[in-house]
Amino acid sequence: MPEDSSAPQPSPAPDWKPSTVAVTAGRPGHEPDQPLNVPITMASTYVAGGDLEYGRYGNPTWTAFEDALGALEGGRCLSFASGLAAVATVLDLVGNGAKVVAPRHSYNGTVLQLADLESRGRLRTELVDITDTDAVVAACADAALVWLESPTNPALEIADIETITVAAHEAGAYVVVDNTFATPLLQKPLELDVDLVVHSATKYLSGHSDALMGAVVTSDDELYAVLKGRRDLVGAVPGTLESYLALRGLRTLHLRVERAQANAQELVRRLEEHPALAEVRYPGFGGIVSIVLAQGAIAADLLTRKTKLWVHATSLGGVESTFERRRRWKSEPATIPDGLVRLSVGIEDVDDLWDDLRGALDDLVG
Repeated sequence: MPEDSSAPQPSPAPDWKPSTVAVTAGRPGHEPDQPLNVPITMASTYVAGGDLEYGRYGNPTWTAFEDALGALEGGRCLSFASGLAAVATVLDLVGNGAKVVAPRHSYNGTVLQLADLESRGRLRTELVDITDTDAVVAACADAALVWLESPTNPALEIADIETITVAAHEAGAYVVVDNTFATPLLQKPLELDVDLVVHSATKYLSGHSDALMGAVVTSDDELYAVLKGRRDLVGAVPGTLESYLALRGLRTLHLRVERAQANAQELVRRLEEHPALAEVRYPGFGGIVSIVLAQGAIAADLLTRKTKLWVHATSLGGVESTFERRRRWKSEPATIPDGLVRLSVGIEDVDDLWDDLRGALDDLVG
């Protein structure tokens, strides 16, 4: 299929920091009268004879986003209609009946896709405790693909990505890391020899809870070509407006992640002393915190109804602070505590966030 090369692709200087790359990558060249941003190109059809040909094969607005995220992750990026569209396209790489190793605590949509494919005989799945590196390495022995999350969603467990990747490659398996939680600002899996990085760009990358989009990044040109061919064939392409919004959000990723992380770290410090909580889970970086209510599911559900600033919602990574009791979804693994509430810490004033959250927690023990 034709490959989109229509948008200008100025290369970031090799010594530029990620915050500079986030602002500068994927922009038009600096010729006079060029717009600073790649415009929204609303087109399904192009004049024949060029690189694009048809709207399913490429769009200059997608290309700008892909250039920027690819520069941040250190590879070539393909954008998709959603994070799950990206997941599905990667899982298409797995041969019939082959084995996928994945964390038992993964993004629910990923686990559901694996279960669906296994139920239809498409592949085999082995779910593992990602913190037990020896067990994961053993599971890699006959795998075709090893899927990693680090931190995991919503248990916030950390994987030894480098060790697992070495073992997977020795077994001839591809390695994928879902980097949605960490973002390329806090973790760059391709530098650890991972084959593919997946993002729900809906979350931190776009960052404003207004764009549904996914992405895959790889430094392997052959994998890139295969995945682009699959995207072209099935039409799992992003909307042009969504691409524009995601790139606009990406420009401030470093500022939002820095603020969200600082807020999360301060909230963790305060939460650890609260008597309503049995556990506070935080990997030490990022803006996601999971708390476990001492009184279980009922207390967790009550918490999500008592706040004014924190919003009860299932997504994450936006500028606003949201939270959710994950076990309200029947498909969430039973190994996730009933009383676990996942917090997506936003960029509001940390004292306002704490006052709102503490007041709701105090009511539970008052």
